[in-house]
Amino acid sequence: MGRKWANIVAKKTAKDGANSKVYAKFGVEIYVAAKKGDPDPETNTALKFVIDRAKQAQVPKHVIDKAIDKAKGNTDETFTEGRYEGFGPNGSMLIVDTLTSNVNRTAANVRAAFGKNGGNMGASGSVSYLF
Repeated sequence: MGRKWANIVAKKTAKDGANSKVYAKFGVEIYVAAKKGDPDPETNTALKFVIDRAKQAQVPKHVIDKAIDKAKGNTDETFTEGRYEGFGPNGSMLIVDTLTSNVNRTAANVRAAFGKNGGNMGASGSVSYLF
């Protein structure tokens, strides 16, 4: 095919990956807003605000509709909120709030992020009592 085609594929792959992250982020935000209130954007101002932001970021309509359907309970996937506490570099204290569909994966990712940046995860309540 040639080098030109390889360059096009590389650019397209990078752009598609970035778009996928944006779509997933807005999907979760829409899900949370719809779950906390009414799944109708006309009556739920928080949901309407998130949908407007998603449209500005050119998120496809089917991604928005899919997230609202999840919040209505039409699927069996659920998101849970989690809180992780730990200590960063130079003794700084961190509280990380998460929203995930897989708690074990998220805990491992947060632990890895603490470790890579010179910190460590603490037990539940090890930091929050200071605030």
